[in-house]
Amino acid sequence: MKNPAIPLPYSWSTAWGEDKYGIWAEFQIHGVVQRLRWIKPGVFLMGSPPNEPERFDDETQHEVELTKGFWLADTTCAQELWQAVMGKNPSGFKGAKRPVEYVNYEDCQKFLVKVNSLARDLDLRLPTEAQWEYACRAGTETPFWFGYTINTRQVNYDGFSPYNGGEFDLSWQETMEVKALPPNGWGLYQMHGNVREWCSDWYGPYEGGKMIDPRGPSGGSLRVLRGGSWFSRGRGCRSAARLARTKNTREDNYGFRLCRAQ
Repeated sequence: MKNPAIPLPYSWSTAWGEDKYGIWAEFQIHGVVQRLRWIKPGVFLMGSPPNEPERFDDETQHEVELTKGFWLADTTCAQELWQAVMGKNPSGFKGAKRPVEYVNYEDCQKFLVKVNSLARDLDLRLPTEAQWEYACRAGTETPFWFGYTINTRQVNYDGFSPYNGGEFDLSWQETMEVKALPPNGWGLYQMHGNVREWCSDWYGPYEGGKMIDPRGPSGGSLRVLRGGSWFSRGRGCRSAARLARTKNTREDNYGFRLCRAQ
C-alpha cells in the first residue's frame, strides 16, 4: 500500500484499502459513500475485431495505450448520491441504490461542478471513452468481460433480444440496484447493461493506428454513451458498442459513472 507509483488519495478519501480486485478509495457526501477503484495504466485493443458477431461499423479495432492510471467509480452514480449533491432526483425508476437516470450530458456536468465543490480535491469528471472501455474489458478481448454469451443473470438487458443467436431470457424491463449483479475482474459493477453511461468524448470515427491517451474529437454535435442498458439488445451491451446522442438527450436508461484522472 506504500508503493510510490500509486498515488495515495489522502486529501479526498474518507477510507481506502486493498482487496482481491486491487486498491480502492472512498469519498463521502452528506453521509453517502462512493467507492472508486484504482485502474492501472496499460495497453489494450479498443473496438471489436471484424469477426465479432453483430458488431457495428464504427468499432474499428485499434491499439490504445493509457499512460496514466485513474480512479473509476465501482458503480454508476446511484440516486442517493445524486440526491445528496443536487437535492432532487430526476429518475423514473426510483430507489436509493438504483442508478440515477433520465440525466443528459449537461446534467452530468452540473453535477460534477457541484460535487467537486463539496469535498476537497475530488476533481471528478466523466471518463474518456478509451478509459471506459479499458476498465470494462478488465484485461479481456471477448465481446463481454465474462465471455462470448450473455444472460440476465450477468447483465440487466432486454433478454428478448439475445446476442448472436442465444436463447431468449428474462427481461427485467427496468433498472436494478447498482450492485445487484457480479462485478468484473477489476471490481467494477454493471459495466454492461442497467443504464448507458455518458463519456466525456465527442462522438466520431476512430483514428487509424495506435493511439496514446485518446480524448476523442475536438468537437462535434454528438456525445458518446457506453455499456448498454436494461432497454438494450444484447449486441448493444458489448464492451466495444458505442452510442451517440446530443448532449441534451434524456432517457430513463441514461446514467453515468464518476472518474478521477491523475
